[in-house]
Amino acid sequence: MPHVLVKLYSGRSEQQKARLAEAVSQAVVATLKLDEKSVSVAIEDIEAENWTREVYKPDIQNNPKIYKKPGYDPDE
Repeated sequence: MPHVLVKLYSGRSEQQKARLAEAVSQAVVATLKLDEKSVSVAIEDIEAENWTREVYKPDIQNNPKIYKKPGYDPDE
């Protein structure tokens, strides 16, 4: 029962978020060979000025569970 949480900068439309959730869900279904009803996707809007404090430092920086690392470092 995968649940995917996507955190992104605020400002996307509800339509964009719905399309993203559907695309992520379909990728999970196809990759893991699951029934679509077992997948859920949540989207959390983060203000740009809060990204480093609320997302990068606690969720990304030094996290050994990250399988796809970003190509940026906000401290540089």
